[in-house]
Amino acid sequence: MGTWIELEAADGHRLAAYEAEPSGEPKGGLVMIQEIFGLTEQMQHCADRYADAGYHVVLPALFDRVEPGLIVDYADFKRGGEAAMSIPPPQMLADVEAARQVVAGSGATGIIGYCWGGTVAYMAAAGQPFNCAVSYYGGGIGRLLERMQPKVPVQYHFGADDGFIPPEVIDQLRSADPSGDIYVYEGAGHGFNCEDREGFDPDASRSSEQRSLAFLAKHLAA
Repeated sequence: MGTWIELEAADGHRLAAYEAEPSGEPKGGLVMIQEIFGLTEQMQHCADRYADAGYHVVLPALFDRVEPGLIVDYADFKRGGEAAMSIPPPQMLADVEAARQVVAGSGATGIIGYCWGGTVAYMAAAGQPFNCAVSYYGGGIGRLLERMQPKVPVQYHFGADDGFIPPEVIDQLRSADPSGDIYVYEGAGHGFNCEDREGFDPDASRSSEQRSLAFLAKHLAA
């Protein structure tokens, strides 16, 4: 069970964050980025799982730039998408960096994101001082491929039946990031790792999380 803390970005903006720490010596620091629904209980539970696996995790409330404490219903993609798109990338990445500084004392740092957060993780891998990144079904990555490429190892997870991310975008990603660690899960759709959504796929969720932990262990090893 984590605790709530307050972060301060470089521009002076203050935002909430959920911090989950391991019981023993951290294996590294991990910034976790939300879906377009905000810091839901499911996202907090996800942070707890990675803390149980040994990582010092901080989950920043990026929607605090729009409305403090904003949580959107899973059915309201429109409102969630509008909130996410209203945050200028420099401000968003400043909040990510504020979270990274908190976990940096725990060793090498990684970033993991889901949905919108998967795109944010890709952006961070292209321009921020992380050691690695994990991106789950980042629907906006396709629009970034021509102007930014990751500078650190990235692992990607996609559902084969994701209506938001067509197969050709994944093919373009393979060309743009040939060293990327890409997995596509048959029968899984968008949001397959979120147990509170209709599209939850327990097999894909379990398999992807095992791969994510192995990837983090490899790239965040002391």
